[in-house]
Amino acid sequence: MKKTVKQDKQRKEWKNWKEKTEEKIIRKKELRRKIKEKTSFTTEKYRKEADRKITESILKLEEYQSAGCVFCYVSTEKEMDTFSVLQAILQSGKRLGVPKCMEKGIMNVYEIHSLQELHPGAYGILEPKEAPERLIQPGAIDFALIPCISCDRSGRRLGHGGGYYDRYLEKTRCVKAVLCREELLVDEIPVEEHDLRMDLVISEKGCYKM
Repeated sequence: MKKTVKQDKQRKEWKNWKEKTEEKIIRKKELRRKIKEKTSFTTEKYRKEADRKITESILKLEEYQSAGCVFCYVSTEKEMDTFSVLQAILQSGKRLGVPKCMEKGIMNVYEIHSLQELHPGAYGILEPKEAPERLIQPGAIDFALIPCISCDRSGRRLGHGGGYYDRYLEKTRCVKAVLCREELLVDEIPVEEHDLRMDLVISEKGCYKM
C-alpha cells in the first residue's frame, strides 16, 4: 500500500514537472518569435551605436582587463557585432578563443591569432579550423562573452535553443557576460533546469552585475 502511494506521488510529481517544462518551452519559442520580430524593426543607426557602446563597456571592465584568456562568439548579422571586440582582444596580447560547432549541441573553443583564420562553418557562421594544437580547454578561459536573442537583468539568457553554450559553459569557471542591446532586454526569461545564469549583462546603458 505504501509503495503504491509513493508511486502515485512520484507520477504526479513527474507529470507536474513535465507540464511546467513544456510550458516553459512554449513560452521560450513565443518569446524568440517576438524578439526576432522586434529586432527586425530596430534601425541600423541604433544597432551600430548600441554595439559601439557595448564594446566600450566590455573593454573597460576589470573582469576583461585582468583576463589572460578571453572567449568571444563571432557575431552573425542579427547579433551584437563582436568584430571590434575580437580585434581589440587580438591587439591586447590576450589569448582569444572562438567557438566551433562539432556536432549537435556540442562545441569546442579554438585559439585564433587573426580574424583571417575564420571561415564559414555550421549554419554559415564564421568559425576557426579544427586544430588540436589550438584547442582551448574550458578551465583555461578567464572571461567569456556570450550571445543571446534576449535576456533579463538578472542574467537569465534566451538562446536559439540548441544548448551549445549551456553545455560548454557548465564546464568553465570563468566570468560569463551576455551581450544584449537594451531594446531587446525583457523583464523575465523563462528558464529550465539546464539553463545557466550569466554573471554580467552588458547593454549600451552599462553593465548589470549579478
